[in-house]
Amino acid sequence: MTAAIDIIVGLMLVAGALFALVASVGLLRLNDLYMRMHAASKAGTLGSGVMLLALAVYAGDLGVVTRAVAGVVFFLLTAPVSAHLLAKAAYAVGYRPCADTKIDALKGVLGPDK
Repeated sequence: MTAAIDIIVGLMLVAGALFALVASVGLLRLNDLYMRMHAASKAGTLGSGVMLLALAVYAGDLGVVTRAVAGVVFFLLTAPVSAHLLAKAAYAVGYRPCADTKIDALKGVLGPDK
């Protein structure tokens, strides 16, 4: 059974690392603040969460599992909310989406040109 758990943990770590890699590549390659923030908050949260769950599976200790699950819940609750608030603040001070963004739903509603 130990070999099966090691394989599962290894696969979870690789999957989490791939999501973290996608998030970092998204930060480098995407065009504007809003696209970059989306990549970092979604893929980064998923990658971190999967790696924390791999830690919980590997440790098997109730204290470690509880802290790992609490960390995943913390990531899931804080990363999307903070990304949304940062994007709203950036829009309010004047950072506009790039030309690749087709619809600007906040134009005329929020920001200095209101």
